[in-house]
Amino acid sequence: MDKTIQTPAEAVAAIPDGATVMIGGFGGSGAPIELIHALIDHGAKHLTVVNNNAGNGHVGLAALIEQGRVDKLICSFPRSADPSVFVDCYTAGKIALEIVPQGTLAERIRAGGAGIPAFYTPTAFGTEVAEGKPIAEFDGRSYVQERWLKADVALIKGALGDAHGNMTYRMAARNFNPLMATAATTTIAQVSNIVPLGGIDPEHVITPGIFVDHLVEVANPAQEEELNRAEAVYP
Repeated sequence: MDKTIQTPAEAVAAIPDGATVMIGGFGGSGAPIELIHALIDHGAKHLTVVNNNAGNGHVGLAALIEQGRVDKLICSFPRSADPSVFVDCYTAGKIALEIVPQGTLAERIRAGGAGIPAFYTPTAFGTEVAEGKPIAEFDGRSYVQERWLKADVALIKGALGDAHGNMTYRMAARNFNPLMATAATTTIAQVSNIVPLGGIDPEHVITPGIFVDHLVEVANPAQEEELNRAEAVYP
């Protein structure tokens, strides 16, 4: 089955209003900027976004928030290099925030992909983050129950891909992307190069094609940090 799509716009065209969207990346590393910008152009709104942070500058996730498309953000780090867009929206009451410790965020996404509805972790016990959540004791230590995280759509970024959706990643750009690919009903990936079938050594595949629904080639992907140094604004 050929999963390739010609353009980012075509890839995101079916994302509906109100969708929960996981977006890969750790800051700019592994962030699918072109897919996010295509989502802005597409116009979907009232989104819940799951990401490691809250975006920087006025591009990528920050631009999606600035355009008023995100009703709720689930993340670990809402304050990063230049979080002014998120801070302004949050203090104005325009966006809701759910803070999740980073390791817990990764495990909640992994659990969603693995079909595990809940797990226990000592992280956040005794803090505001744990308020209202079930607590259990194991071997004399208290643990917080955390629920899985799943999404309607995952937007991820890889290095190489083939027509069946098998993917590799470049170094640290791997981060949340492989986990999110497993936890979404529909996974849309952008890669720098689509290679012929058999062009990726099976031992090097990180995300198998079974987890990828649509794949688009973006030969020279934008990097969030470079865009911000250039003071870029999208759209």
